[in-house]
Amino acid sequence: MPRRRVLITGASKGIGRAAADRLAASGHDPIGVARTAPPDFPGQFYEADLSDRGATAELLDDIVAGSGVDAVVNNVSYQRFSHIGSVDLDDLFTTYDMNIRVAVQVVQAVLPGMIEAGRGRIVNLSSLVTQGVAERTPYAAAKAALEACTRVWAGELASHGITVNAVAPGPIETETYRGFSPTGSDRETRALDIIPLHRVGTPAEAAHLICMLLDEDAGYITGQIVRVDGGGSISAA
Repeated sequence: MPRRRVLITGASKGIGRAAADRLAASGHDPIGVARTAPPDFPGQFYEADLSDRGATAELLDDIVAGSGVDAVVNNVSYQRFSHIGSVDLDDLFTTYDMNIRVAVQVVQAVLPGMIEAGRGRIVNLSSLVTQGVAERTPYAAAKAALEACTRVWAGELASHGITVNAVAPGPIETETYRGFSPTGSDRETRALDIIPLHRVGTPAEAAHLICMLLDEDAGYITGQIVRVDGGGSISAA
């Protein structure tokens, strides 16, 4: 596969970082974006607050003005948990903004270059919660919207040789997951009760699927929501 430049949002840790490490090990050039830069990222890294629409636009202009972008992993996210009776409306709109607006803004920035090249890969990060998981209204709604965007963009961009797919992980061993679901907590127990493999996944397992969809030989896969959830989607609803 030719060497590719892959833009990854939320790349400093977790799934985004695992994808960057895997891409770099395969000879590609990951371009990371997150609020705080890690000390040893395996490629170019841009510190940016993606909640700032103007700063995001400036950042993307700088990245695209370089050597272009061949692929995108829309991984940055924001989530808050609460029952429908106590959903904070600010959280609702912030979750939508970070999961949808950022993805749209990133794709719009890189799209001219991909169209000119006649090829491209876009992978959006969704979640098992779209299948129906309690206390996830803002996050599940935003990720369901991102899955809809995935299908729409796949149809719109297919004629340009650009594929668009989504990866939907179940619970993954990340700092964010542990912040909400400490080891041995009731919340984790409830989560694992719907996972047939009865364990939390690893960032590397999610990154494996992401990188598969970025591969040159994945050119006949588009508009798909591919799940890496230990079987959780079988019984999540």
